[in-house]
Amino acid sequence: MLHKCLSLLHSHRDMGFQNQTSVSEFLLLGLTQDPEHQRFLFGLFMAMYLVTMAGNLLIILAIVSDVRLHTPMYFFLANLSFTDVCFVSNTVPKMLVNLFTQKKDITYTGCLIQLYFLVSLVALDNLLLAVMAYDRFVAICRPLHYTTIMSPRLCILLLVPCWVLSILYGLTHTILMSTLKFCGHREVSHIFCEMYVLLQLACSDTRINQAVLLTTGSLLFILPFLLMLLSYVQIVKAILRIPSATGKYKAFSTCASHLAVVSLFYGTLFGVYLQPVKTYSVKDSVATVMYAVVTPMFNPFIYSLRNQDMKGALRKLLRGKTVP
Repeated sequence: MLHKCLSLLHSHRDMGFQNQTSVSEFLLLGLTQDPEHQRFLFGLFMAMYLVTMAGNLLIILAIVSDVRLHTPMYFFLANLSFTDVCFVSNTVPKMLVNLFTQKKDITYTGCLIQLYFLVSLVALDNLLLAVMAYDRFVAICRPLHYTTIMSPRLCILLLVPCWVLSILYGLTHTILMSTLKFCGHREVSHIFCEMYVLLQLACSDTRINQAVLLTTGSLLFILPFLLMLLSYVQIVKAILRIPSATGKYKAFSTCASHLAVVSLFYGTLFGVYLQPVKTYSVKDSVATVMYAVVTPMFNPFIYSLRNQDMKGALRKLLRGKTVP
């Protein structure tokens, strides 16, 4: 369906600008043009991709198979792992093919499809982290009412808007991108079709795109981030009121993994995107590898290394046992 919509938009674009030079494909230049470096990067990214897929799929299977993990925190974690699987599958396989064959091309429609899933899944990752922060806030600040507040119904009511808003966010920016002209400029200095790079390549007016990007980005990224900060302020206050050091450590350990993932995600995301489109450069494309490839790979390790319940479920899963 998305492919058909984008094809129609592309056809309309070609008819509307038939006297202008447009592109039917882009060239993803990647991180280097050196064949030796490309072979090294192929091996590196292949290993990272396999680790990411295995780690996140194991997290999902462990949560599904162990009834002790059928709680709101792990329900949202399973969704986060699923999002990360989709995220890396949207960008890394095409990058691996390009590195292996040393061919750089991606069709115009394929580029827009990749952009849609990239934008949607980054937004979904962000919203899920915000929901998980709220879950940790309730668990630590309202422990006696946690089960009542975080009911299955509320979990679904929190999850559905995350998916709907992410889908609408991706569609909005993909459709706006499809209205731009590129006038023969087709070299993308990136490993995938990234929003800022495509806006720089466009030869038509991008002010509407940038205005919508700023507005929607503030609502879907800055606002959830501020809500997370507020949640953690309340969490820290609650932890400091716990009299024993053991109690403080136990309370903090329940949200330490989430805090680490949030720091990694926003640290790389804000480092790249808190700048004007015109200042975006090749060095920023290297930084995007952090949130596009490295962060999804680290998430399973962060959530499982210090989590005894998760480690126990993973051990039993790998031994072929279902936890009753």
